[in-house]
Amino acid sequence: MSTSFEQMWSELTPIGRAGSGGYRRYAWTREDHILREWFAGEAARRGLDLVEDRAGNQWAWWGDPTAGNALAIGSHLDSVPDGGAFDGPLGVVSSLAVIDRLQAAGVRPSRPVVVINFVDEEGARFGIACAGSRIITGQLDADKARALTDADGISMAEAWRGAGRDPEDLGTDPELLGLLGQFVELHVEQGRALVDTDDPIGIGSDIWPHGRWRLDFAGVANHAGTTALADRHDAMLGYAQTVLGARRLAADHGVVATMGKVRVEPNGVNAIPSAVTGWLDVRGADEAAVTACVEAIAAAAADCDATISRESWTATTGFDPALTQQLSELLTAPVLGTGAGHDAGVLATHGVPTSMIFVRNPTGVSHSPAEYAELDDCLAGVDALQTVVEELTR
Repeated sequence: MSTSFEQMWSELTPIGRAGSGGYRRYAWTREDHILREWFAGEAARRGLDLVEDRAGNQWAWWGDPTAGNALAIGSHLDSVPDGGAFDGPLGVVSSLAVIDRLQAAGVRPSRPVVVINFVDEEGARFGIACAGSRIITGQLDADKARALTDADGISMAEAWRGAGRDPEDLGTDPELLGLLGQFVELHVEQGRALVDTDDPIGIGSDIWPHGRWRLDFAGVANHAGTTALADRHDAMLGYAQTVLGARRLAADHGVVATMGKVRVEPNGVNAIPSAVTGWLDVRGADEAAVTACVEAIAAAAADCDATISRESWTATTGFDPALTQQLSELLTAPVLGTGAGHDAGVLATHGVPTSMIFVRNPTGVSHSPAEYAELDDCLAGVDALQTVVEELTR
């Protein structure tokens, strides 16, 4: 029995919803378990064979996987803190809806089709985006992944054990990856380019270079009421100056820079901060400009008694030109780049021919409870993905 897009969307809506109206769906938590069970149930409902790779990504196969040259579709179900409903789940639900339509029409694809639910795409819990795809491709070392910790000091290895899994299973999975011929990821647009072109969908050309850096600012704890201003070594001041400097330097270099996460010690209202850790995210269309901006921010932070270390870096990631052109012509859709990272980018870097379909976002807001897409545009995305799957498996 097939399940419509609207029904699946309704089922997912309450899972992990926070008081803000946004979502907190973090990897290897109770909410993540519920989402994974939901995906497994949807796979079974459609007669798809479900397997997991060595990072816990779920693969729902339609057809014989061993035939190779499979067409992969799908996305992720996890979220950023208080994120929107569409980033990730739209691609998963749309992919399952396409399977419904094709099965109902009696279509038998000439090659295997697999719907993938990538785990920990946002990196909200352990700090590394696209962890699930990075681990299986070897872009994130398994030992480093196991040692990553969340805000409560719980390591990924401990989280895996808590989820009833053996963390020693974490690692690359060349056998499964070798079965892929192409990957097309549908995703809500994270920007408003399609509003300006008046198109319900667009095709991705590339992902901007982007990275994350950790900055540690040193200070000395002391009493907030009895320590003279001249006698203070306040780690928060260096952090604050760096935040403002990052904004100015980003504008100077034509890129975007964000410091959206911070940890303070001892974190008391009446205590001068002895240590502040902040995380920096920098992205831009030009790789040299991004690098130059980060170097300038690092120099400014060093003057504020800080050290900087890179946690992740992804160079400009171009999607497969031939596939991108084919999709653009097939769907009569504009081609656009994106400043957001995706599992599609990780697989593209690994050598899998990859492209993306973006669904119009009327406000351009993403990673927020206000993230939104019109139902008609979502269904236009399903139509587009169906057309692509039919064409690529004809």
